[in-house]
Amino acid sequence: MVPPHPKHAPADHEILDVIRERWSPRAFDASRALDRRELHRLFEAARWAPSSSNEQPWRFVVADRHRTPEAFAALHGALTGSNQTWASSAPVLILVAVKLLLARTGSVNRSAWYDTGQAVGFLTLQATAIGVAIRQMEGFDHDRAREACGVPDSFEPGVIMAVGYPGDPALLVREHHRVAEQQPRSRQPIEEFVFEGRWGSTLQRPEGGQ
Repeated sequence: MVPPHPKHAPADHEILDVIRERWSPRAFDASRALDRRELHRLFEAARWAPSSSNEQPWRFVVADRHRTPEAFAALHGALTGSNQTWASSAPVLILVAVKLLLARTGSVNRSAWYDTGQAVGFLTLQATAIGVAIRQMEGFDHDRAREACGVPDSFEPGVIMAVGYPGDPALLVREHHRVAEQQPRSRQPIEEFVFEGRWGSTLQRPEGGQ
């Protein structure tokens, strides 16, 4: 069956629709502010992500183009490369920061990045479920982002997310961005990254296919 949208994943095995339908657009509806109720639903999803010893090492700094334009401009200014050309249309930019030390002992939290990634994953799937688009960016100046958002030294900027409602890809400035919005998603097959018993030993498929 052909997916209903070019970015909906043609999954090899049955998965949740919210996973199939998640993707990372660059085109946002610049005329539409992000509903605050929807924004809080995203963070509620992140709140319930698992973390080692329940440390919850993630922090989010929200810069809303309509409510806090100066903060938005400062965080947008930290973006590098082509990210600035399209991210200005997103109604919200969010800096994700990671707490590096354990609250209990003050020692390094080796699970901090892993746990924060899970929180962002929960947030992203919640966004997909309610029709909100998210694109995550590592292409930014970490020092400028830290200064723009007042991030303490005990935290490390991890990623900036553009958040809003999907827009028209035809309005993107760069042609290769417009083309990319319509190209189908692809992923490595399971056999390339899952092994059974020992590294390099292919996980056997279920009998009868899926």
